[in-house]
Parts: sequence; structure tokens; C-alpha cells
Amino acid sequence: MVDRDAIATIENAHVEEAYARWAPVYDLVFAAVMKPGRKAAAAAASRDNGRVLDVGVGTGLELPMFSRGTRLVGVDLSEHMLARARERVAKEGLSNVEGLLKMDAMKLAFPDASFDCAVAPFVLTVVPDPKATLDELARVVKPGGEIVLVNHIGAERGPIAFVEAFMGRHSANLGWRPEFPWRIIGDWIEARSDIVLTERKRLRPLGLFTLARMTRR
Repeated sequence: MVDRDAIATIENAHVEEAYARWAPVYDLVFAAVMKPGRKAAAAAASRDNGRVLDVGVGTGLELPMFSRGTRLVGVDLSEHMLARARERVAKEGLSNVEGLLKMDAMKLAFPDASFDCAVAPFVLTVVPDPKATLDELARVVKPGGEIVLVNHIGAERGPIAFVEAFMGRHSANLGWRPEFPWRIIGDWIEARSDIVLTERKRLRPLGLFTLARMTRR
């Protein structure tokens, strides 16, 4: 029998190692290309007087993009990234950030129905088990609450799909998977009677990332 927990632990260790290397230069390399996706995610997830969980908060690039009335809790697997997020919160005076915690997105240490919204920008291509992560997001969101995702969705055919497949076979040091079909999210939604997809759209300028919004019935 395959020990999925053991496999996830090993893969999480690889992710932590990768992002420990990325942390010092992450903002410089990724801030510009991911900014439209982060702004879209923050705009969709902002809840004045609401409590929002930011999963995979990283260095906290999107934290200043939320409305100041939104109470935020950020979690990430990388302590190196969280250290930079804490510096950002202090520097920018983000008093609406209630906490930044080291946590596995596949095993969130929060009670059921703890948040009005859970947002996960650029996370599903990083975690070992995307469906387990989606299950956890749904668990911690209140009935009537929302899950907001921004993610790269891989091409299904053509030269881009070929390139992504090649990158996927050589991406161990990147800490993410270039190949990520929509069916992983779509099949998860179809399998759950309590989740409804309310929006799915590609984001400008290049359509490289997709915004998806789901409501928990």
C-alpha cells in the first residue's frame, strides 16, 4: 500500500528546500509577472469586516492589495518566506493581518468554518496533493463563504503543452509544476455537492493565469 502521508512529507520537504532558495530573490523574479493575478485574487477575496485565510502567502506580496477592512491570516510551508512576509507587514503597517503561520495547506490547523473566504494564489501547482488542499479550503470556509484561486492552467494540446510537459519533467528544483490541467479542479467540484463554481476567467495581459471562484453552499 502506498503511504500517501509519507510521500507528501517528502514532497513538502522538497518544496520547502526550493522556496528556501527562492526566498531572497522571489519578489524580484516573480512580483511583476504575478501582480495581475494577485490583485485579482485580493479584489475577489476582500471582505470588509470579514476574516480571510491566505494560503501560500509567501513573502506577502498580495497582503497590501486587500482592503484594510479585511482581517487576514496567512499561512505558508516556508519559514524563510514567512520571515519576509512579517517584514512586509511591519514595514507597511498592515494592522489587519492577524497572523502569519507556518502550516501545511493539506492539513490546515483551523477548526471547520473558521473563515468567510479562503484565497490561494499560485498554490495548487506547488502542493503534492491539490485535491487534499481544496478539501481543506472547503472545510475551513463557512457555509456561504467563498474559495478564490489564481493558478496557471496548463495547455491541453499544441506546442505550449509540449513545452509544459518538458518543464514538468525537469521542475524538481523549481518547486512548482508547469503542467496543471483544469480537470483537477473541475473534477473536484463535480465530486462535491456543496461547492459551486461561480466564475472562471483568464487574466490579462497574456491569459497565463486563471481566476476561479467557488461558493460553499
